[in-house]
Amino acid sequence: MANRIDLASRIAVVTGGAQGIGLAIVERLLDSGASVAIWDRDQKLAEGAASELVGRGKVEAYGVDVTDLKAVERARDETLDAFGRIDILVNNAGISGPNKPTWEYPPKEWNQVIAINLTGPFHCCHAVVPGMIARKYGRIVNVASIAGKEGNPNAPAYSASKAGLIALTKSLGKELAQYDIAVNCVTPAAAKTAIFAQMTQEHIDYMLAKIPRGRFVAVEEIAATVAFAASSDCSFTTGAVFDLSGGRATY
Repeated sequence: MANRIDLASRIAVVTGGAQGIGLAIVERLLDSGASVAIWDRDQKLAEGAASELVGRGKVEAYGVDVTDLKAVERARDETLDAFGRIDILVNNAGISGPNKPTWEYPPKEWNQVIAINLTGPFHCCHAVVPGMIARKYGRIVNVASIAGKEGNPNAPAYSASKAGLIALTKSLGKELAQYDIAVNCVTPAAAKTAIFAQMTQEHIDYMLAKIPRGRFVAVEEIAATVAFAASSDCSFTTGAVFDLSGGRATY
């Protein structure tokens, strides 16, 4: 039985919430009493996840490409129509991109990774934050990565995008501190999800070898930390990085 974090009556948006880490976060938020809007570019997958979770709380699915600001604003408006407000934003949607050294990295792939992993969270914050400011309350949790702290070889776009997301977290956290809006991020080591299909086995082995715990992080462990950061109990900490690296980078 997981520790209960009180999110009763809170309204949450989770991007990339149809599978993997995002789905685990949706489940944990629902079990904590929140209502959840899943924003995912795969609308059918999101609708399937929502239908399976309906017994655990109010959950709706929306097809959203976070690289498209107009699509994000449309999803925000639809979410507000259905739920009334947005208290929690979890920016989780992301891709890994190919494993290649920087000088061989395809520019098209670079642009796609940056667009989804960094510009996407910016779009979501740009769309959602004004409403939080008006209500003087909000919690934003960005799912970054240990790669954003250390820089993984042969993953320059992913590493750069997650480093940028950490910096965005710090900047936005300072900007919003006076409104009781906490902005924090988590930096997981790798978890066994569908994103592994985008990586070479050599890169997967490299990541595992760097983790003192000797295993990959479980998606439920990530979700637990996100749930705390999304709660009213996280009332003083903002602009912070919650380490989930299994001891790899404790700073």
